Amino acid sequence: MTKTIRPARARDVSRRKFLGTSAAAGLAAAGVTTGLMPRAARAEPKRGGSVRAAFGHGSTSDTLDPGNWENDFTIGMAYAYSGYLTGVARDGSLEPQLAESWEATPDAATWRFKLRQGVTFHSGRDFTPEDVINSVNFHRGEDSTSAAKPLLAGITDMAVDGDSVVFTLAGGNADFPFTFTDYHIPMLPPGDDRGVDFRSKDGLGPYKLAEFEPGVRAKFVKNGNDWDGNRGFFDEVEVLAVIDANARTSALVSGDVQMIDRLDLKTVGLMARNPGIKVHSVAGNQHYTFPMLCDVDPYTNNNIRRAVKYAVKRQELVDKILFGFGSLGNDHPIGSGQRFFNADLPQTEYDPDKAKFYLKEAGLDSIDLVLDIADAAFAGAVDAGVLYQNSAAECGINIKVNRVPNDGYWSDIWLKSPWCGSYWGGRPVEDAMFTTVYSKGASWNESHWANDRFEELLVAARSELDETKRRNMYYEMQLILNEDGGSVIPMFANYVFATGPGIDTNGDDFSTHWDKDGHRWMERWSVA
Repeated sequence: MTKTIRPARARDVSRRKFLGTSAAAGLAAAGVTTGLMPRAARAEPKRGGSVRAAFGHGSTSDTLDPGNWENDFTIGMAYAYSGYLTGVARDGSLEPQLAESWEATPDAATWRFKLRQGVTFHSGRDFTPEDVINSVNFHRGEDSTSAAKPLLAGITDMAVDGDSVVFTLAGGNADFPFTFTDYHIPMLPPGDDRGVDFRSKDGLGPYKLAEFEPGVRAKFVKNGNDWDGNRGFFDEVEVLAVIDANARTSALVSGDVQMIDRLDLKTVGLMARNPGIKVHSVAGNQHYTFPMLCDVDPYTNNNIRRAVKYAVKRQELVDKILFGFGSLGNDHPIGSGQRFFNADLPQTEYDPDKAKFYLKEAGLDSIDLVLDIADAAFAGAVDAGVLYQNSAAECGINIKVNRVPNDGYWSDIWLKSPWCGSYWGGRPVEDAMFTTVYSKGASWNESHWANDRFEELLVAARSELDETKRRNMYYEMQLILNEDGGSVIPMFANYVFATGPGIDTNGDDFSTHWDKDGHRWMERWSVA
């Protein structure tokens, strides 16, 4: 190894500060914090106590298999009790966790991760380099259906070298250490499930998973032997799956829980006036999508897909569904604060004439479509479908909004329905987002979309170390998704959550790449 690489921050800081200032101007009067406040000196977090939270996620189909974690309930659970080689800090930079350092060859094709010593699983078993190899291999292989499989596809060899693990890649990957921040890739003890044991709940995180009832609740207790003594300040945490927004709000107002997410944005201003409740709005990479299965007619025809994209009033959705807590989307998943966001790409606007033009290119004057939707997809998804229905009618596109049950939505509708709704928290780097959701054959390619030029650029950009060349590639990839992709992405949604008087968030400089402080609220927050 000849070169130590510390990857650049996941987003442009000046852009982030600008967004924070703009948001603060509009929300301060309502008593809503933007989550982008300057870091200030703060006291040591208080240790002890217990907290309950109610989240608008969770399903009876949830599992302990990390390759299948797919909603915010299981993601937050993962970061609480599992351990990861690397992490994303609050400022978006990469930080060491179970790997205390890493270095690469100049071509970024071989990486050495030095592991932290003296770390034990909750069971007391030592964490070893072999555990890293087993944990990574769990997601690889022909039979793997893990969502992390495409992220790890470039690995050709892994080897133990003393207290380190050496990864050899098929080509250079400048962002490779960010790969191990993905919530699907915790370090697991050995076992019989393709080399690991995920069923025992044995982890390396700041909390032990004491109880787990899928779609109902999860309970955590402090790990008294955590390798990092400066995290995990609660004694106990209980998280409830409460899909109904009114029920979550009532639970917070009554004091039954101390934190909720996915607020009913229509009532945010009213809630913020409650002196015991603090509402937080954080602009980040979260976006709402309407994926069309590109291998199912009529969405095999890109003219139909383009017509559908011109048939939605994006600003109306931002105003009426997000109530201003968000921004316009442009049919690609890269947020405006990310490093390679294509600010030069023209915004797709509502345009009935263009929608009708592309219908005619498909040989049609009008078309009937079905949108399968539930509020499990995202808060206000059903209402968003109705607004879409209204705007599309003027374009010759007749949408039937088919409301389906919340429970089972992610197992029965998503990835199966020809057209449905979805949400993404984004990823800290562009390659991870593109690889997970848009690469050909990826388990979570929610539109079953494939494009040869996109695949070519995906591989090339990953190994390109010249910043200008890499930017040009990512710009083109966003253009391809905008013009050819299978997902309508009309809006980016702020993360809006609320805490009660029993919670100290230890500053408002939250992580912006995922919800609830990068899903690490249990690790970073404490009792007030």
